Amino acid sequence: MSPEPRTGVLGIGLDLIEIDRIERTLERHPGFARRCFTPAEQAYCESRAYPAQHFAARFAAKEAIGKALGIGMTRWHEAEVVRGRGAPTAVLSGRCLARAGALGVTEVMLSLTHSRGMAAAVAILGGASPRQ
Repeated sequence: MSPEPRTGVLGIGLDLIEIDRIERTLERHPGFARRCFTPAEQAYCESRAYPAQHFAARFAAKEAIGKALGIGMTRWHEAEVVRGRGAPTAVLSGRCLARAGALGVTEVMLSLTHSRGMAAAVAILGGASPRQ
């Protein structure tokens, strides 16, 4: 008999970053945006009145996703923050998707926020994992 699946929260990640740090990095290193953000993320952030604030929130989201998955974040394009109607969502690929699958993740919930100087993100992994 196979074990009963356990549903619920499988991982939580949190990250906080200074917006001016991202702004300085974008100014000093033109390739930073291409290296860390997908073309769709770049287009969204660049369409906003203060792009650095939105880049920072997405950077924090990617870090939070990596923490929730327990693998950190080094392959930046493997976690894409997507804006649609309602809350932002994450689309995973590559190593991030493989790790999520191994954990039994069926949903990545994101919450992004920013103030004048800081951006933060929380990632919650939901799904079912086999009982140990």
